[in-house]
Amino acid sequence: MDMKLKGARVIVTAGAGGIGHAITLALRIEGARVAVCDIDGSALANLPGDVFSRRVDVTDRVALIAFMDAAVDALGGLDCLVNNAGVAGPTGAIEDLNPADVEHCLSVCLMSQFATAARAVPHLRKSMNASIVNISSLAGRLGFRLRTPYAAAKWGVVGLTKSLAMELGPDNIRVNAVLPGLVAGERQRHVLQARANARAIPYEAAEQEAFRFTSLPGYVTADQIADQVVFLASPRGRAISGQALSVCGDTGMLG
Repeated sequence: MDMKLKGARVIVTAGAGGIGHAITLALRIEGARVAVCDIDGSALANLPGDVFSRRVDVTDRVALIAFMDAAVDALGGLDCLVNNAGVAGPTGAIEDLNPADVEHCLSVCLMSQFATAARAVPHLRKSMNASIVNISSLAGRLGFRLRTPYAAAKWGVVGLTKSLAMELGPDNIRVNAVLPGLVAGERQRHVLQARANARAIPYEAAEQEAFRFTSLPGYVTADQIADQVVFLASPRGRAISGQALSVCGDTGMLG
């Protein structure tokens, strides 16, 4: 199916690894022109050669804004912003969490999206197919025991998304959030291992518990998340805005 994204100009934060890498490649397959930032400089080398890229820590607002400006210049404008940057954050009881770790999680997962959206909007107003896709998490709908900073940040992303959709609708800018469930990969393994350690249970028990309330048990793939993002960024998603769309196999609870 032609998603009519040929020539579309897209920025993807944290687009060189994991979900972000899958999103970048899916957009390129559809013919979009993509600019990527990532904190992992070595991962940038794995991107297609025509992708504009820069190493950026999204908690560094000055560097992030500089990247946004350079990316828009390189792309010749902007049609879509994909806010993908995120970290797992600390795992543990709230009274045991290091405040610095909490603040870092909020800064990466939530505050960076404020910064990029603010910089992107003036350019998106000039587009005929303008959209913002914010990557939240199922934790942003259900909460997540022992991972309060991450869940709080991802709930914030949903609130940001809905509010921006209302604010930017008159400018014909769509704003949606994608809420992945348990995504296959090294990061998810680290999360489950941390939960297992915090509760003094085997990894296998933590993994089994994670899927206890899922209608379609099993990990979501990065490619499945990318497919949803591509659709929302395409003209085929032109009637969808202000939505928090879960890609989770119908998970009713996070343990």
